Amino acid sequence: MNISIKNIRETDCICDALILPVTEGDSKLYDKLGVSVQRLVRKVFSKEFKGKQNEVLLVPAPKDIKPERILFVGLGKKSEISAERIRQAGGRAAVYLRDMGMKKVALSTGGIASLHLSQVSFIEGALLGLYTFKRYKEEKNNKAIGSITILSKPSKELANELNRTKTVASSVCFARDLISTPANDMTPTHLAKAALSLKRKNLSVKVLDRKDAERLGMGAYLSVAKGSNEPPKFIVLEYKGAEGRPLALIGKSITFDSGGISLKPADGMEKMKYDMAGGAAVLGIIKAASELKLPVNLVGILPATENLPGGSATKPGDIVKSITGKTVEIINTDAEGRLVLADAIGYAKRFKPGAIIDIATLTGACSIALGSEAMAMMGNDSGLMDKIKRSAGNTYERVWEMPLFDEYREYIKSDIAEIKNTGGKNGSLVTAAYFLYEFAEKTPWVHLDIAGTAWTEKDKPYIPKGASGIGVRLVMDLLKDFRP
Repeated sequence: MNISIKNIRETDCICDALILPVTEGDSKLYDKLGVSVQRLVRKVFSKEFKGKQNEVLLVPAPKDIKPERILFVGLGKKSEISAERIRQAGGRAAVYLRDMGMKKVALSTGGIASLHLSQVSFIEGALLGLYTFKRYKEEKNNKAIGSITILSKPSKELANELNRTKTVASSVCFARDLISTPANDMTPTHLAKAALSLKRKNLSVKVLDRKDAERLGMGAYLSVAKGSNEPPKFIVLEYKGAEGRPLALIGKSITFDSGGISLKPADGMEKMKYDMAGGAAVLGIIKAASELKLPVNLVGILPATENLPGGSATKPGDIVKSITGKTVEIINTDAEGRLVLADAIGYAKRFKPGAIIDIATLTGACSIALGSEAMAMMGNDSGLMDKIKRSAGNTYERVWEMPLFDEYREYIKSDIAEIKNTGGKNGSLVTAAYFLYEFAEKTPWVHLDIAGTAWTEKDKPYIPKGASGIGVRLVMDLLKDFRP
């Protein structure tokens, strides 16, 4: 889709639909566009449209202006409008116009500018909302918006903001594609190929196989891979955009999670293809960072494998040794994410990172605690967590901090090994994170549990039903001025 910036009057823009964002009850916002538009706005507000958040109404444009139609989209009450509401309005408007068969669309930015907010948030919502996953389904009537014209005075600042937004949105959609692909076409090998496709100047990719992992002593990671015929792939990306210590990003990358010997219930198991959403987010982040040539150093680690039952699968009660030498008693093979992340954290320390952030669909308890509205966040570095909270507010990829009390160490204490991989149902969200804390130790580290937010069961204004790609926008905002 082509997105351009043009400094022309709304009434002179030739398009299928002109979008007019409006605040609730404000019928005077576009009086400057002339008498005919003024009359239309007054008529619309006096009858069927109020300007409530995400409310839309498409009407024929007055005959004396060049747009064929006008789409009114509500931003809600003026006192409550935020970048997120504008983002949502962008998604709602774009999807509505696409479904109505509109091809050429223009956005009036005067109303948004009067609120001292960025019009690019509207475009961000549109780009994210228009995402579709059609790899396995052919549709006869493929409706798509071909162009969006932003009606605004061009500037370098606006062009740069738009370029960044397009790049980040594209990377979110890249992550969504990976997550949505079924496990027969998204094996660890396929995920490694996706990572290798990102190679470019200043971005290297290395894929370690089973023998490499054995040589490094990754017993925790390999214990998860034992039940599958698909070879595990430990994927390492390095983006060097600056000097200094890197930020290590680790993404849980279980390309299918059956639970192993501790088999999950059949109901809903088809969605377990999304258990690599953390890894997909890390790839999306590094893709966007490299394309934007951000002045940061990043290491991305994806410990990819399947978790399946089989004759050679790890059994409850088995004991394995991690890359750090720490022994782990495996109580439940469905608590596999923390095992692969433990070795990934141990491996990440070889880069002497300034900080580690892991992103993982780690626990069902996260969904029970927070529903689908926020990621659970735990860590050992309050400064880093505060920065993540600010970025969560900016992007609306919200986080909620949970505790890591020292007492949780007792929950995962093993009688016959140094640690066990689950402390049972009580406190399972936080004890899973405490397990990872045992491996992060003193390295600044934050854990983001995205189990409740990586997949949505219903359409949202700019997140279509399915994979959300959460984590990409959050960390990209963090990287704007981040220095580990």
